[in-house]
Amino acid sequence: MLSRFAAWIWHGLRGGVQWRVLWMSHAKFMVGVTGVVRDERQRVLLLRHRMWSRKRPWGLPTGFAVKGEEFGDTVVREVREETGLDVAVGRLVRLNSGFKLRVEVAYEAHVTGGTLRIDPFEILEARWFAVDELPDGLLDSHRRLIAETPAGRSHVPTR
Repeated sequence: MLSRFAAWIWHGLRGGVQWRVLWMSHAKFMVGVTGVVRDERQRVLLLRHRMWSRKRPWGLPTGFAVKGEEFGDTVVREVREETGLDVAVGRLVRLNSGFKLRVEVAYEAHVTGGTLRIDPFEILEARWFAVDELPDGLLDSHRRLIAETPAGRSHVPTR
């Protein structure tokens, strides 16, 4: 009986009000998107981030998706904004809930062009690293992502 009454009320609310009730009653998430970007020598692009912890400043190109943006496009935009490089996005390598109210998405990507120039507001340094020479101060989660996307197994189109 209660479920019928709830359904009757729900259907009487109509679309706009239904969406507001759903929005207010569910968790809100930011979507953090990361690119595991490799060059033609299979080195990984890492950035030393100005706003990150001084103990762990190194990480992959990362940013938040904007409303309506496809997550692969977020990788392309963030890499271009932070480094001036162009990338082709490949295989999805991670999709999971992250810290608190964040969803984490990661893709393989391959550099296709552009000129390396950092955004000094966000980035202190950008460098290519061989997988066996990753820097101290690299986020553990990014170290795991790199290990999960080994060179040679990439599903990213090259030039």
